[in-house]
Amino acid sequence: MDKIEKYLAYKGKINIICVSTTELIEEARKVHDLSPVATAALGRLLTMATIMGTSLKCEDDTITFQVKGNGKIGGMTATVDYKIGVRGYVGNPQIEIPLKEDGKLNVGEAVGKEGFLYVIKDIGLKEPYIGMSKIITGEIAEDFTNYFYTSEQKNTAVALGVLVDKNGVKASGGYIVTAMPDATEDELFILEERLKEAKPISQMLDENMSLLDIAKDITGDINIKTIKEDIVPKYRCNCNKEKMKRALTTIGKQELTKIIEEDKKAELVCHFCNEKYQFSEKELKELLESLNF
Repeated sequence: MDKIEKYLAYKGKINIICVSTTELIEEARKVHDLSPVATAALGRLLTMATIMGTSLKCEDDTITFQVKGNGKIGGMTATVDYKIGVRGYVGNPQIEIPLKEDGKLNVGEAVGKEGFLYVIKDIGLKEPYIGMSKIITGEIAEDFTNYFYTSEQKNTAVALGVLVDKNGVKASGGYIVTAMPDATEDELFILEERLKEAKPISQMLDENMSLLDIAKDITGDINIKTIKEDIVPKYRCNCNKEKMKRALTTIGKQELTKIIEEDKKAELVCHFCNEKYQFSEKELKELLESLNF
């Protein structure tokens, strides 16, 4: 089962969030019929959304992530809500990119090494907070490390990984490590060296390491303290017909009238889950009437 666990290392001076998202990413792969490289790319973004979703405090809070690179994947979007319901999609789900020389999936080439990463936090303020940073590698983890440094002034280490085989997603997960201001130089040096030597997160999960063992391994602290371990992320869409109806109103009276006259019906498809919503001629006319008031 997928899970999220939070820890403190070095007597509270290092904060760690570790997640396993294998089932979540496999569900995304099935929903969107993703190619291996698209699975890895979107999987990393959804995993990061899972991690950052743990910061949400209120029922209606959400964070939306947009990766707009110059690669052939055509951009990616992911959203997470307060209950760690995660969903997302890519512009080109069937993209195929040659493997790297080491045989690994070339996510950076698919996403592109130029463009921008956007983080949109809707947390009950008058307007959503929008942070952005440049894409530096397209590999997602490095891009989020750069985002935290440039947009939120945080020194963090981010690792994200999705292991895909012929049967689907074999292992997926990630972690984020943040040093508190009182961390000593010696502790930061140990942490930096451990992170350099750490295996890929997807490999550790595939070797059946627990999240606690992973946290101990990447920090070098065997006395690490668990502070939260009962969070379960899910691939979950919140679309419904009423939301799609509201979306139809945004196209305007003229376009809605044209649809009624020419097609007599409308079908809307949710980008996040591919659910289809049908609107009859009668429903469209009633919607048009409501716009005339």
